[in-house]
Amino acid sequence: MSAQGTMHTLASIHIHPVKSLGGFPVTQARLTDRGLEHDRRWMLVDEDGRFVTQRELPALACLATAPEGDGFTVTDRRDGSVLWLPWTLEHGTDRLVEIWGTRVRAREGGKDLAAWFSARSGRPLRAVHLPEETRREVDPHYATALVAFNDAFPYLIISQASLDDLNARLTMPVPMDRFRPNLVIAGGAAYQEDGWGGIRIGDASFRLVKPCARCVIPTTDQRTGERGKEPLRTLATYRAVDGKVRFGMNAVADPQGLVRAGDPVTIPASP
Repeated sequence: MSAQGTMHTLASIHIHPVKSLGGFPVTQARLTDRGLEHDRRWMLVDEDGRFVTQRELPALACLATAPEGDGFTVTDRRDGSVLWLPWTLEHGTDRLVEIWGTRVRAREGGKDLAAWFSARSGRPLRAVHLPEETRREVDPHYATALVAFNDAFPYLIISQASLDDLNARLTMPVPMDRFRPNLVIAGGAAYQEDGWGGIRIGDASFRLVKPCARCVIPTTDQRTGERGKEPLRTLATYRAVDGKVRFGMNAVADPQGLVRAGDPVTIPASP
């Protein structure tokens, strides 16, 4: 509960097992030393080992994921083709890959995975997994923490009220999955997360360290891969700072415990 007595709760939790592919909601998730368990531990790279996302391949949005057994499936919504991947890749060839100018060691998923993703995207791609021994760090100007294959930080937090405010300004409302958050907060005011320094979700502590500057991905329909101008065009009229549209907050957390949908969210009183 905030200083003003407003009740906040954790509305939903979202896992994206492969960077820039579809995600899925879960009722609870374990916190690890680099984000939610299973979140963005896989990534697609080109033949040079450089990461590939919906920014350059919007059709990746058509690849939906769902948990199954000791791993998850990837389904191409366009033709129903299905691939299964394990949560953790224990064996394989290690190689250096590049993500946002940083080279890290990853483990290749093998020829079958490469062939499937290449066929889905129309260009040569390889699937790589982040081994536990690889330590990718966030920008030390903002925090000291590890991160998986997320763009920059292990958690993205958005208030449902922020999306509601945006949708009230749009002719065609957009779903939350356009912004690919991990944690969605119910209750309170639009864009309240901008001013949160730290929050507690259940027994877990989070520190919100940097506004999320949005790229072109929110303009991509996460079911069809079709790209338009909204919602960035509208957001730019009132959420742009130094030429960058901001929506949601990047965060780090203590690497322990669980978060559960419906957990109370505590907002410390401002000094």
